[in-house]
Amino acid sequence: MADVLNKVPDVEIDSDGKFKYILVRLKVKDGEAHKDIVRGTKSAEFHNHIFEKVNPAMQALGLECVCLGGGKIEHSNQEKKLRVFGESTGYGKADHAVTVEKLKPVFKDYEITWSDDKK
Repeated sequence: MADVLNKVPDVEIDSDGKFKYILVRLKVKDGEAHKDIVRGTKSAEFHNHIFEKVNPAMQALGLECVCLGGGKIEHSNQEKKLRVFGESTGYGKADHAVTVEKLKPVFKDYEITWSDDKK
């Protein structure tokens, strides 16, 4: 069942712009195996809109989801920069350092930064 975790991409975010994101812990039901994933999109007005899409998809794979927090990502595809900041009113602030570590392998040639700034 743990191999199901490996099939879920660590990161799925919009290719450009400023948008909300959440850090989600996926766990195998009745097991110890888990991993954290990052999901973010401009189409989400609120952080819970992202979770409402992720949760059913992961449950269909037999995984449990817990939102660890949220924030915003500013993605400049042209400049190859990602900035992680802010917080979610509903879920609290994600650990941006963890988010950045998830982003690094996917965006190898990017400058990736994070801050506790809200804007």
